[in-house]
Amino acid sequence: MASDESPDVPRKAKRFVPLENNPEVMTSLVHNLGLSEKLAFHDVYSIDDPDLLAFVPRPACALLLIFPVSETYENFRVQEDKERQEYEGHGPDEEVLWYKQTIGNACGLIGLLHGVSNGAARSHVEPGSSLSKLLNDAIPLKPLERADLLYESQALETAHQSAAAEGDTAAPSADDKVDLHYVCFVKSEKNHLWEMDGRRKGPLDRGELGPDDDVLTEKALSLGVRKFIKREAEAGGDLRFSLIVLAESLD
Repeated sequence: MASDESPDVPRKAKRFVPLENNPEVMTSLVHNLGLSEKLAFHDVYSIDDPDLLAFVPRPACALLLIFPVSETYENFRVQEDKERQEYEGHGPDEEVLWYKQTIGNACGLIGLLHGVSNGAARSHVEPGSSLSKLLNDAIPLKPLERADLLYESQALETAHQSAAAEGDTAAPSADDKVDLHYVCFVKSEKNHLWEMDGRRKGPLDRGELGPDDDVLTEKALSLGVRKFIKREAEAGGDLRFSLIVLAESLD
């Protein structure tokens, strides 16, 4: 339950129907907002089998990790965030564009926005689109004002409602409690891997990458995704992890 110390959205806040963990749904949403059709989301079936990894288009612009909010993860998050200050970054010199989540059940949407707002993907936003306007309006704002911008955006709400109705399974209620969460890994222009999560106090710099690394190289995986999996596995916890990448469209 959300409290003053909890990162969860208060129950009285606006809530969206949870987004299905489905790359076609995600692709439809970001294309409707104004991302170029040259990019799309794709399932990553394995990060250990080179043959399966070879099916994923490269370079990978962003990597979405979908995982259960377990006791192990929450204990880790609380410890890591305990000494951190709330992030106040804003403006054109911000290394990454981070969004605080204030809409219930919108972690999927926030993850997608982190993916298309940062790194190589940002150059594929169509000029004059809803997404372009949103980014231009968001860049100068501090995180709380930026969160309000998303909260009040009719374009975002309409695109999300449309995408949520497209899934292969029956959409849950907006009031349903969902135990899966989305975080997004992006590579900045300064060659750092950033973990982007609207439930945290700000973006998390997970370390330096090489100029030729994308977010699916072993270096990036070892700094990000593999730490999530290792932490949960060592605790004998819930290993319902899945990965979706933003990369060149196959169409």
